[in-house]
Amino acid sequence: MSALFKVSSNPHIRSKVTTNGIMLAVIAALMPATGFGIYNFGPRALAVILVTIASTVLTEFLFGLYKKKLTVTDLSAVVTGLLLALNLPVTIPLWMAALGGVFAILVVKMLFGGLGQNFMNPALAARCFLLISFPTAMTAFSCDAFTGATPLAALKAGEQVNIMDMVIGRTGGTIGETSVIALIIGACVLILLGVIDLRIPGSYILTFVLFTGIFGGHGFDPAFLSAQLAGGGLMLGAFFMATDYVTRPITIKGQYLFGIFLGIMTGIFRIFGPGAEGVSYAIILGNLLVPLMEKVTRPTAFGYRKGGRRHAK
Repeated sequence: MSALFKVSSNPHIRSKVTTNGIMLAVIAALMPATGFGIYNFGPRALAVILVTIASTVLTEFLFGLYKKKLTVTDLSAVVTGLLLALNLPVTIPLWMAALGGVFAILVVKMLFGGLGQNFMNPALAARCFLLISFPTAMTAFSCDAFTGATPLAALKAGEQVNIMDMVIGRTGGTIGETSVIALIIGACVLILLGVIDLRIPGSYILTFVLFTGIFGGHGFDPAFLSAQLAGGGLMLGAFFMATDYVTRPITIKGQYLFGIFLGIMTGIFRIFGPGAEGVSYAIILGNLLVPLMEKVTRPTAFGYRKGGRRHAK
């Protein structure tokens, strides 16, 4: 009996990649956008970021004490809090920001089993919750640094926008969405580290451009399309939230289908909807349809026909 091998439960393939390593990479990749957000909007932006991170980490820690299983050390709560903060206006009351953090962790993540079990992105779910509950506070983008409508709102109203300011980030908006340059730098970090690939972001952005060019009323005007790409949360959503391991499809075809769906829905919300944005709702709807996308794109098992009968040997 002593010569028997001890066989662990599957899966047997091991990887040196850890949850902590992935979360640290995401945090590092978000630092350019975070730093620019603080520079752009001032100390108030730092306060919102610290409050949301503190609320997400504390909520997961207290829930872990209740369940006698601490998971807060995997840093996923920090990433959720940081992403939530970058999706909030700098003028939001701090108690609302904290409430969003509690909702993201307690309702969307931990009550469904914790990391890996949540069916939608916690940070975006919290943002949508706050948008529905406090629409005035969540759409108040005028602050000491910037006044007036956001570039997307101005574009929807038929006004001219400065695309270079949008690319650099000298505009109003949520804390982390304004600077395309900072977001692209962070996206390149994730791609080079192998944390994400371009299947979802590429198909998302390409589909959005095609949809907007066809139905946007301006044709494929480079200035209009550039403003649509640089404005709002498209880049933040495409590279940092649509690529979430837990809420994206696991099949390759499913990931392309997911990106196409997001591009179409974002275009519908922006062009035909009453508001100027739509990334958050598009990704949340996409998250809900991920099981269906995985089902229709599941590869045929080796040795079986699609009808379920075994191939002749």
